[in-house]
Amino acid sequence: MALIVQKYGGTSVGNVERIKVVAKKVKATKDAGNDVVVVLSAMSGETNRMIALAKELHENPSPREMDVLLTTGEQTTIALLSMALHDLGVDAVSMTGDQVRLKTDSSHSKARILDVETENIEKHLKQGRVVVVAGFQGRCQYNNITTLGRGGSDTSAVAIAATLKADECQIYTDVDGVYTTDPRVEPNARRLDSITFEEMLEMASLGTKVLQIRSVEFAGKYNVPLRVLSSFKDGGGTLISYEENKMESPVISGIAFNRDEARLTLSGVPDQPTVAAQILSPIGEANIDVDMIVQNTVGNGNTDFTFTVHRDDYQKAKELLEAVCVSLQAESVQGNNEIAKVSIVGVGMWNHPGVAKTMFETLGQEGINIHQIATSEIKISVLVDDKYLELAVRSLHKAFELATEPKEEK
Repeated sequence: MALIVQKYGGTSVGNVERIKVVAKKVKATKDAGNDVVVVLSAMSGETNRMIALAKELHENPSPREMDVLLTTGEQTTIALLSMALHDLGVDAVSMTGDQVRLKTDSSHSKARILDVETENIEKHLKQGRVVVVAGFQGRCQYNNITTLGRGGSDTSAVAIAATLKADECQIYTDVDGVYTTDPRVEPNARRLDSITFEEMLEMASLGTKVLQIRSVEFAGKYNVPLRVLSSFKDGGGTLISYEENKMESPVISGIAFNRDEARLTLSGVPDQPTVAAQILSPIGEANIDVDMIVQNTVGNGNTDFTFTVHRDDYQKAKELLEAVCVSLQAESVQGNNEIAKVSIVGVGMWNHPGVAKTMFETLGQEGINIHQIATSEIKISVLVDDKYLELAVRSLHKAFELATEPKEEK
């Protein structure tokens, strides 16, 4: 007998018919002899509906009251799924985050999990019940309801799986696994049977939207095997885990991309200590995340400093950088908000020379200019003009033969 934690997202429980389908999947897992804990999101669109209601009453609603309001979405779905399971003859019980005793800090709307007490869950499991838990929510030390922010239900599921030492945490979404790249861009993209936590973290951080980074980090930290599955069709999905044999497997596992990039350059900056801090301090104080950073010495005691931000932050960051330009007596500020980031990811990259050469040659043959490069042991990212993004993804996918099932190492 295995202990399985299943999480179903908003589209999976979007209406009563979808909830009935989920109930049948849960029953099948239980009938196979497994203990089952199910973690649910609110119905798709429900959170946005409640936010809109709150905005009609107050332009800036209290964060505490917003958390009280938003957690009702998950309470609705757990009650409905439990009813659907009862109708199928499955003994099930619904539990809120508070009933589970999922403890968080007091940061409303973006709380972090501190502890999960599983005594209540384990009691019901021992009695043969399926436990249906409200994701996205907990309670802080001040006895207030809190929410975990974007991707919170995934994080709830992984935290509960880690504490229970579950055999697997299954994340059901509207896609049937992790692909070598987005099939909407490259029709020949292939679903991966498995991928490492390191690769999934890189792909999530670089633009792949299948899983939230936070849940992958949590799973990797506590070594919880994650499986991404579709709640709309059958299949084995993609297993995310620590696999030693992956170290000898394909050089490149996937291609991630992000259209929401913008690039800023401060030219003619004095090449001296603390300058980087002086440039980025006002950016950080404005709560603007910085991604790729490059500093190039240009002679005459000067340097050029380049970094990227989210496209939505471009105008604000540029205004701040222009003020820095004046204070540092730099030459000028240049910007480009029509660029995109394309990245190749693979744990096999580190011991296979020539990967960068293949990437750069492939892009060059297509006439795609590279504006900036960043690397780690398992990824290479480049900035290209936004108009060349899809061409870059397709050409790299073909160059690294990602549409073909990799051969097993002997």
